[in-house]
Amino acid sequence: MIYRVLSAEPLFAAGVEVGPVLGLDTGSGVARLGVVSGGRVLAAIAQPVKSHGADLPAAVDELLRAAGIGIRDLSAIAVGTGPGSFTGLRVGLSYAKGIAAGARIRIVGISSLDAIALCGSGTPAARPGTKICPILDARKGEVYTSLYAVVSDALEKVTDDLVIPLDEFASRIAGEVLFVGESKAEDARVLVVRRGGRATVAGAAELWHQGSFIAALGAARVARDDVDDAATVEPLYVRAPEASVKSIALNPGEGTHGTPRGRVDPATRGS
Repeated sequence: MIYRVLSAEPLFAAGVEVGPVLGLDTGSGVARLGVVSGGRVLAAIAQPVKSHGADLPAAVDELLRAAGIGIRDLSAIAVGTGPGSFTGLRVGLSYAKGIAAGARIRIVGISSLDAIALCGSGTPAARPGTKICPILDARKGEVYTSLYAVVSDALEKVTDDLVIPLDEFASRIAGEVLFVGESKAEDARVLVVRRGGRATVAGAAELWHQGSFIAALGAARVARDDVDDAATVEPLYVRAPEASVKSIALNPGEGTHGTPRGRVDPATRGS
């Protein structure tokens, strides 16, 4: 096991003493935003955007109005650091840093794949023993992904973040798996089933909660006083050399390609 991510109920409980936290993820063509406070979701938005740079401020304004709060009411901002679209991640992180500086609030960088995996954790298919696989289009025939094992109160991350050809990734998955993502999730399911495996896909509606999980992961870290330095938090770009991709194995304990910083992601609780 690489690290453990609390499942929804204990995760929200971990941040129950923390005031409003804005969560945002701009790593895809959809802006996914949420606000949590006192261990509950105040508002959430997931909407396609033509340009995160142009559309993000208005989306945040809409979200905060729905939550009944203003920027100055926030205790922190949590931002998805990827992997995902290079441009989208840079825009989201720059925006978050600007909010943190202007409102003088704390900032927390959160793994986008952790939040996506949590979107599938509440579905009937997410039974103990099942693996959850968040999956994003990395272009060039590849996907960004990772594997999480479902346990009683958490998701245990069993591989680092990967970038890998979709067909190769699908061929290495054993056991029952739940894919969570956009178009590539269904493509992955089809490939696994064709090889005789067992796979399902979480409904697109589940991704509505991604921004809220970004915020909840951030609130849990704020509660532990584990926040980032705005000057040094950065996107997690995962783009492995071809040799590294070919050598990876997707079973716990075998070699995988890790994040550029090669450390346990601070958005999670250690086991």
